[in-house]
Amino acid sequence: MKFFFIFLFATYIIGSAYIAPQDLSIDELRQLYSSGDSKNWPKPDIDSSVKNFRDIGLLSKPKHPASNPYSPEKAKLGKMLFFDPRLSKSKQIACASCHDPELGWGDGRHLSFGHDRQNGKRNAMTILNTGHYERLFWDGRAASLEEQVSFPVQDPKEMAQNLKTMEKNIRKVTGYRTYFKEAFGSENITTERIQKAIATFERTVNSRTTRFDSFISGNEKALSDDELMGLHLFRTKARCINCHNSPLFSDNQFHNDGQTLYGSKMEDFGMYNHTGEKTDIGKFRTPSLRETGVTGPWMHHGNFPTLMDVIEYYNLGNPSPIQKHVKVDEQMRPVTSPILRKLQLTKTEKFQLESFLKAISFSSQKMNPFDLPQ
Repeated sequence: MKFFFIFLFATYIIGSAYIAPQDLSIDELRQLYSSGDSKNWPKPDIDSSVKNFRDIGLLSKPKHPASNPYSPEKAKLGKMLFFDPRLSKSKQIACASCHDPELGWGDGRHLSFGHDRQNGKRNAMTILNTGHYERLFWDGRAASLEEQVSFPVQDPKEMAQNLKTMEKNIRKVTGYRTYFKEAFGSENITTERIQKAIATFERTVNSRTTRFDSFISGNEKALSDDELMGLHLFRTKARCINCHNSPLFSDNQFHNDGQTLYGSKMEDFGMYNHTGEKTDIGKFRTPSLRETGVTGPWMHHGNFPTLMDVIEYYNLGNPSPIQKHVKVDEQMRPVTSPILRKLQLTKTEKFQLESFLKAISFSSQKMNPFDLPQ
């Protein structure tokens, strides 16, 4: 990776043209944005290729599917199962091992480790707000939270468990029977019910009200001047809103942002590994930026230890160098999204953008320990 960061430094000193944000005073911006009416906000800098654009705003609670309606009993059961290491082969690894509420529902690691201390290939994504996603995982291979539950259980580098064996092991825990009856109407314990319960719990793990939410709800003092300028930059000069739009701060799409790391030990073709479509090479899910201040390290490989590292990378236009000794298969060469370009952000503007990203984040959640069924 050394060559990559040398390239970043060299590229950093090269300038590029940009369109300056609208010339509005801080007081004018404060009045416009705090109104909460995005129709009155300054026009965002949106690329012509962006479809179905929705501006940022207040995030509603996710909907529960008709095939798996919400009930407090089911969410309670799902929470127990989420924290229960008996789902894994070793009986030492739970969903919560990589999705810790005190670490932003991630694990704070560059790459997660699982069964037999094996390292996974990607950074553990937070489960915050996952009920709003149309597809799950960095590569979109799961079409629902219910389907998503089965992948880490079976992955040999994560929980390394056969689903039938998992089901059998949970059936042996007599203390679960009452909870399954309360959630589903009978004591019958099945893999499908385990998936539905965990998915129901995950849909309850959502962002709390941030200072950004308070600000656009009319509290003009909720954001500092730097945070407000960061909000304005987010929608204009920094162009973040092209992909990180809607109240979720994600377009629910997949893009190549230059992080395939072609030819390196960490090479990852992302969505292509699931679809086999060459147009998907290097595409990864646009993560929500809500709570991004507490969900580092960042990117699918966890190679960026600070938010400022991410901002610097995007400011450079997302360079993706390939080492000279690597023989490139032109049919498999990753193509970075044309939406990305050099931004020419100043040092002050980068600080302001970072300040805003922290303003759409809340402190990590603490959860009191509870006893699992026996």
